[in-house]
Amino acid sequence: MRRIVKTSLAAGCFAAGLAAAVVHQGAAPPAPVASPDAIALAPPGAAAVVAPSSADAWGGPRSGNEPTLSDRVVRYEIEATLDPKQHTVTGKEKLTWRNRSQQPVKSVYLHLYMNAFEGEQSTFFTEMRNEAAAFRSGVDIKDGEWGHIALSQVAQGGAKVPWTFVHPDNGPATDHTVVRFDLPQAVAPGASTTLDIDFLTQLPRVIARTGYFDSFHLVGQWFPKIGVLELPGERGATAPRWNAHEFHLYSEFYADFGSYDVKISAPKDYVVGAVGELQGAPVEKNGMLTHHYVQDDVHDFAWTADKNSGAPLEDTWTNPGSPQVKLRVLYPKEYVASAAPALKAAKDSLTYFSNTLGPYPYKTLTVVIPPHNATEAGGMEYPTFFTAEGYAKVEPGTLTADMLDFVTIHEFGHGYFYGILASNEFEEPMLDEGLNEYWDMRMMRDQNRPIHATTPLLKALGFAPKFKVFDYERGGSAREEPADPLGQHAWDRLQTIGPVYTRTATVMRDLEEKVGKPAMERAFKEYYRRWKFRHPSSADLRETLAEVTGQRDVVEQAFALHVYSANKVDDRLTSLTSVEQAPQPGTAEVGGKWVETTGKDADKKAEAAHEAWKKAHPKAKSGGPYPFLTTVTVRHYAAIVPQTLLVKFDDGSSETVQWTANERFHKFTWLKPAKAVSAELDPKGLYYIDASRLDNSRTLKADGSAAHRWGFDFAALAQLILSLIATV
Repeated sequence: MRRIVKTSLAAGCFAAGLAAAVVHQGAAPPAPVASPDAIALAPPGAAAVVAPSSADAWGGPRSGNEPTLSDRVVRYEIEATLDPKQHTVTGKEKLTWRNRSQQPVKSVYLHLYMNAFEGEQSTFFTEMRNEAAAFRSGVDIKDGEWGHIALSQVAQGGAKVPWTFVHPDNGPATDHTVVRFDLPQAVAPGASTTLDIDFLTQLPRVIARTGYFDSFHLVGQWFPKIGVLELPGERGATAPRWNAHEFHLYSEFYADFGSYDVKISAPKDYVVGAVGELQGAPVEKNGMLTHHYVQDDVHDFAWTADKNSGAPLEDTWTNPGSPQVKLRVLYPKEYVASAAPALKAAKDSLTYFSNTLGPYPYKTLTVVIPPHNATEAGGMEYPTFFTAEGYAKVEPGTLTADMLDFVTIHEFGHGYFYGILASNEFEEPMLDEGLNEYWDMRMMRDQNRPIHATTPLLKALGFAPKFKVFDYERGGSAREEPADPLGQHAWDRLQTIGPVYTRTATVMRDLEEKVGKPAMERAFKEYYRRWKFRHPSSADLRETLAEVTGQRDVVEQAFALHVYSANKVDDRLTSLTSVEQAPQPGTAEVGGKWVETTGKDADKKAEAAHEAWKKAHPKAKSGGPYPFLTTVTVRHYAAIVPQTLLVKFDDGSSETVQWTANERFHKFTWLKPAKAVSAELDPKGLYYIDASRLDNSRTLKADGSAAHRWGFDFAALAQLILSLIATV
């Protein structure tokens, strides 16, 4: 999902104190009824995992020699019919699920995500009411525009299955986004069962991720989807447990890998796109076309239908190690100018991610640009399918072009971090949104794609500032007062979800600077190789980075400071002096007698020495008859982190020292024949997460070249301005 943009100036740009902590309101949930098999649910406070998963978690690493890309746990066969006037989807679902555990399973948990939109009483809307600023663009659902998913029949082998709504996160009793099925026949260890489910999904007017506007339909999280049964040694589990959370305002999704066989019936004048590969030409019947899509080794399925689409833009892409990929861009006619740039950004992303992480394993990629008034369907990801943003005009070197480029890259990147790596976005959103944001910024940096803070009009007037992408990212990373650990779950965050994107990207960028870019890339390639088609945790990422980079202390410190807790980094160079050690007034014992040197005597002696030295060194531009005592004072105002101090002198020499002691301040001194010119903490920029880089350096004389340092903190203001522009 693209980052959430706040439109209130007071809210800032993901700044500290953005919103009050989420408090569930409404009726208290009923006391939970224990499931017949006593398999627990993941607790509501579940967040970043500390203990690494076992080596054989999720069946162990996929070597490529297995018959399937993933260990397919579930299979969905769905027949869906769209009524574009009522904005409903009538569905018949055959869900086949395999019990991976060593004990019989008598109850299963499913997500009914669309019920988040059934009314103000859901967990989603309850949390939205507690926000200090509008969610995303602030579009509201009006009367008659709500959505829901209704179960009309559930059966196992012909026997009816009773169901009960549950509240794993202690949300309001009126939330219906998680349901428990108590099975007539228990599923034995290693066995599979099939559930036949008839349902009706009423799409809402699109306000977040899914829904309709006019003839446009983005159908996501629309069918009953089973939760994940985690086993001991997987993501910190010590016993079998169901992982199924309510649909929160800022949370996204988590599901098992499997196969999808979906038939979509829509009016024949509607352009349809979906996850996976189309199986032959659509079949026409009674004015409807049935589109048959199949995709294995994914964990979700979404689709779109619109009668006002332009002719799809199509292309292919090839790269060593990947199959040939068929690309398709679906767009509304008013945004035809955005289709080709989105296609190019998608192809560029395929190449970059395949080369730097690992091959793209699928044969299709569909990009959907929502129409005007349906922008809240934009910036959303599904396997082999994502939505971008659209503009009527796209002029290179302007903000709109950059936003189109960035959102396309970002949503494609989710295909790796959300799609193939399949982390738990409820409990550890950092592993998707954060790591994806970091890799997107990396791509844009490596390909010299800056952020242009201008519009076509301002550009024509000569106002065209631009920012390096990590400077821009740093601006929104909650440096001053970080409140939430990066590894915190997606809800109950004081500063909401924004810093998960920006702060994670900045922390990972800093880690890259410390361990080296090649080492970081090797580590992420190994992370992808080791954990693709599984479900890694924060601890699994930590262990992979530590092992491959060979710098465990550096990696573990970054995780301790920022992933498992929220620490401010604020290092400052508080003073710089460089004083010539000329004769000083006072008394001294000489030959048994005390002799006084007056201030006047000392000045005369120093003056004579300077004149003599200048005569002896007529071309010297620095130095003198006496050495200089240089003193630099540095302080840790927050977390204590290793630092580097660089001091430059007027003879061209320099001194570099490492400050690693566990202390709040230190005074470094040098006695040298040259006078200091400047001093700088963190000269290589290892800590972009530092609250302010303006206080990291000093010069003894005014130095205009130091003005570039303002760019680092000016980016914070610039990001706010750009975000506001992007919402209009």
